[in-house]
Amino acid sequence: MNPLLEKRHQALREAETKAEFLFTTIEEKGIIRSGVTEKEINKEIYELAFQLFGIKKYWHKRIVRAGKNTLYPYRESPPNLTVAPEDIVFLDFGPIFEDWEADLGRTYVLGNDPVKQKLRDDIEKAWDEGKAYFLSKPDITSSELFAYMCELAKAYGWEYGGPHAGHLIGEFPHEKIQGDDIVNYIHPDNHKPMREPDHNGHPRDWILEVHFVDREREIGGFVEKLLTVE
Repeated sequence: MNPLLEKRHQALREAETKAEFLFTTIEEKGIIRSGVTEKEINKEIYELAFQLFGIKKYWHKRIVRAGKNTLYPYRESPPNLTVAPEDIVFLDFGPIFEDWEADLGRTYVLGNDPVKQKLRDDIEKAWDEGKAYFLSKPDITSSELFAYMCELAKAYGWEYGGPHAGHLIGEFPHEKIQGDDIVNYIHPDNHKPMREPDHNGHPRDWILEVHFVDREREIGGFVEKLLTVE
């Protein structure tokens, strides 16, 4: 690996490691709990991130979704809900560490509902399977990986909930650079090889998302992590 790519991957790896520490601390402090609203949890996480790392910048809106709101993909803005005692909850945060983006999503189940616990566990397994599929195909396109994630959703007994299965990640502000062009997403209409460099000849790194839903039960689960950086 060339030195510039190694430096880039190290920065992305460190950003995700810090985001993982943030999420671990969220769990230890019991911030994901019933009786408070999604916005209240969001505010507490923002304050915790500032205490731990001095973070004020996020490259995308901070998301806390509970109950039926877990059906909605990123771009939606559903009404603010109060978390119920048996709810399923997911977080999607994109903090910026020293100008490098992290993007981490996790799902939590309050109570002991076996269907919600299965959903939480299935998305983690599917993420691992998605990564293994990506690694097994050197010339894989975004549309191929998206189709595979949709197949996995069906295999596990769910429906794929979002319009894409991930996106580029890099040095801030990548979202401004990306815009809404589908070549920046693991999208069904993006037939470009994922390992192909960008228009400047630079390597592209990806986040893999898994969003499985059950519309009848009004529940969804979400997880996302770095796909292309070990």
